[in-house]
Amino acid sequence: MTYNLIGVGNNAKTIKGDGSEYMTAIKYMKPFKTVYRGKVHNLCSMAETALCHQPCLYSAGRGQMSSVQRGRERKTLWYISDRIGFMDALINDITVFRRRQINNGVQPCVRLNGTSDIMYEKSGIMEQFPDVQFYDYTKIVKRAYAKLPDNYHLTLSYSEADMDYADSVYQAVLDTGVNMAVVFRDKLPETFRGLRVIDGDKDDLRFLDPKGVVVGLKAKGSAKKDTSGFVVG
Repeated sequence: MTYNLIGVGNNAKTIKGDGSEYMTAIKYMKPFKTVYRGKVHNLCSMAETALCHQPCLYSAGRGQMSSVQRGRERKTLWYISDRIGFMDALINDITVFRRRQINNGVQPCVRLNGTSDIMYEKSGIMEQFPDVQFYDYTKIVKRAYAKLPDNYHLTLSYSEADMDYADSVYQAVLDTGVNMAVVFRDKLPETFRGLRVIDGDKDDLRFLDPKGVVVGLKAKGSAKKDTSGFVVG
């Protein structure tokens, strides 16, 4: 099945959770420094604060291919230049994906921010699909304190490139019970900052995780060489 904006069954991480119970659609875009009509647009507003734009997963896996990067940039330019048309296409994609999974007796899941950090909870899109499970990672800490749609799950993304930012993520975990994802250079520790670490590489179904834990991820792509503090250890 071909979609305009989302991908299904072609992501090494999400397919680990795909099967008879869940199926995930994911949307990838260009997160940082897209130029349109002389203006620079960042779809990850915290990229420079968290210093994650260089080791970003944008360069991991198929993201290393120039053709894949061009496709992601095309979607990004569409989002910037024609928001209404973009959202209409996204809704159509999710409608088709949802119907296909429901007909197969599978729970449809959608991750809208594969490599972006857009606050889609303000778009009303989750309310249009109450039986679809949406989830994302985010570096926008205030989102952890906001009231989200019942079918939208967020995991905060940790980085020690800016310790004020790192502490704000940790505090949000303590305040709200939201989980934080931490990228480790080598093997995962049992605990981090006093919290139990679970293996987040086993699958991408973050909404199934217990509350108040660290979602441990191993560095991938250019992140393996990161020294900014985004990768811990």
